[in-house]
Amino acid sequence: MNLHEARQRIETAVTQYGQHAAPAIDLVLNEVRSDLGARAFNELVEEFDLELLYNIAPMESDHSNS
Repeated sequence: MNLHEARQRIETAVTQYGQHAAPAIDLVLNEVRSDLGARAFNELVEEFDLELLYNIAPMESDHSNS
């Protein structure tokens, strides 16, 4: 999956399911994380304001401070 396809699928889920789109968006984001990594995942969360609208939080950094 690429970012363009992910954006289209998120937009479709929001249009089709409205406030109940979170499960469909989660599926897309899981694919994005697997195929493109955390940076792309976080970019989509921010771009679509998913944390506010669907309580989908950005991923933690892969680096720990311990």
